[in-house]
Amino acid sequence: MQNLAHLCEAIAATTKKNEKVRLVAEYFQSRSVEEASASAIFLSDRAFPASEEKTLQVGGTMLWSLVREISGKTEAAMAQAYRKYGDLGAAAQEVLSARAERSGARDLQLDSATGKLSVLDVARAFDRIVATRGPAPKANLVRALLEQLTPLEAKYVIKIISGDLRIGLRESLVEEAIAKAYEEPPPQVQRANMLLGDIGETLCLAADHRLGDARMRLFHPIGFMLASPAESAEEAFEYFEHAQVEDKYDGIRSQAHISGDAVRLYSRTLDEITESFPELPDALAAFPGDLILDGEIVAWHRPENSKDVGRALPFTEIQKRLGRKNVSPTLMKEVPVAFVVFDVLYSGGELTLDRPLHERNEILGRIFAHAVQFPGGRPRMRTRGAQGQLAFEPVVEAPPAAQVLRAPVTRADSAEALAQIFEQALERGNEGLMIKDIASPYTPGRRGKSWLKLKRELATLDVVVTAVEFGHGKRAAVLSDYTFAVRASESDDTLLNVGKAYNGLTDAEIAEMTKWFMEHTLEDQGWRRTVEPTIVLEVAFNAIMVSDRHNSGFALRFPRIARLRPDKTPDQIDTLERVREIFEHQKKNYPKTGD
Repeated sequence: MQNLAHLCEAIAATTKKNEKVRLVAEYFQSRSVEEASASAIFLSDRAFPASEEKTLQVGGTMLWSLVREISGKTEAAMAQAYRKYGDLGAAAQEVLSARAERSGARDLQLDSATGKLSVLDVARAFDRIVATRGPAPKANLVRALLEQLTPLEAKYVIKIISGDLRIGLRESLVEEAIAKAYEEPPPQVQRANMLLGDIGETLCLAADHRLGDARMRLFHPIGFMLASPAESAEEAFEYFEHAQVEDKYDGIRSQAHISGDAVRLYSRTLDEITESFPELPDALAAFPGDLILDGEIVAWHRPENSKDVGRALPFTEIQKRLGRKNVSPTLMKEVPVAFVVFDVLYSGGELTLDRPLHERNEILGRIFAHAVQFPGGRPRMRTRGAQGQLAFEPVVEAPPAAQVLRAPVTRADSAEALAQIFEQALERGNEGLMIKDIASPYTPGRRGKSWLKLKRELATLDVVVTAVEFGHGKRAAVLSDYTFAVRASESDDTLLNVGKAYNGLTDAEIAEMTKWFMEHTLEDQGWRRTVEPTIVLEVAFNAIMVSDRHNSGFALRFPRIARLRPDKTPDQIDTLERVREIFEHQKKNYPKTGD
């Protein structure tokens, strides 16, 4: 484990992608395949493979208490160390550095060659912890593990347990390192990991040169294909000539995995969200065979006693359903939902990712045409409905109010036609348009120019909150002013502040955020607090200006919070490159705004 910890230190010390890949590849080559496999999982910021439904259920409070007890430090000393680093793992390393020499624990197997815990010992300890029920027995096992670790090892074991490695290493870089270590093509490594949902098993196949043996496993999410912003209809047609156009719905991007009666829903952050929408699985189970569908869960209004299928409601409505483990029948009635399907990733025993969009559309049409009645319900199939000038086709309906609809599709072969469709989408109350190249394959986790999004605002940015301040007047007692940042680049997670906003959230949201920020403060400056960079916002603004006010070199003019984005993680926020793109575009089209 000491070797892995030193590797993590070296990775964190460099911002160069190729250097990170080289370091990890050399580490893999120096270890047995079994140990390299377990290490690959840990380096991907997981305790277990993505496809395994196992969680340690060890929270920060338990870890904090155990570190304090083992180190013999006071609560004040622990708090001081935590504020210094803003990271429990790094704080643990500091407070544990002065402890007495480690003592062995009776119920863990030590690496006989070194007398220290190996990566495989830690993996076995994790298996024991996850199999143990009850906080006290779990705490005993975690304590036994931590007591055998050096301070540096403890730093990274705690980070892995917390799912907060933060060394600038993404899973895609671990895939590249596997390819480099075992001389396999990177795309094959990536595809095998996508199919298996287990980067450790992927490493084993690569080491044995059997990546072609990987087969798809349902119920682990595939990375979502992402869209790039388009500033205008004219810009959209700079990238392709023949566009498939859909309304852009203001909901929760979701992937549905279906196999018989088993249905699970995953968010864009690859977290399971089935429990938040308990009425959808029955409706989705109406579809035959094993499937993976891509779509949007939206709050849905359907007029009573009407043949109209209905329309999507604002994001603020669907937000009421997020994060709830128990959704009452009353809430399901107050906020009915629909799953609007616009793509298929797996059908008929094969992945469809490499097929062009127009072929995936044909497959999706056959899937909807053959939807069957699900057990215990009587779904009705509709072949036509309306939302403005759009026609939804077929609808599968499940009690009490869930619907599965196929997203209406139209075609645009000119910027003029696209501009007209865009205005119609806004009239229907939707965010804008999704514009897709009909020849494009589905590229998981990538944001290219094959899918574009055209939205109402001049532009929005996804940002993460880095600091908060108390407000004024009636908001003097709450943290309502938020400083936010973008990432330096796709390969550099350094955060660069780009603005501050205090408008856009409700009083209830501000109160909830105040409680969260109080509990996740890194540095208390009295009126201002630096906070853990976890809360993602979508911010709208009028323009971008060159400014030395923030370390990004830019400032947003009249920024306002469009909404909280709990469906996104900090590594999915926009980059400084995106800020520069918007700035250059506005200089070209609105010269005065960039002055």
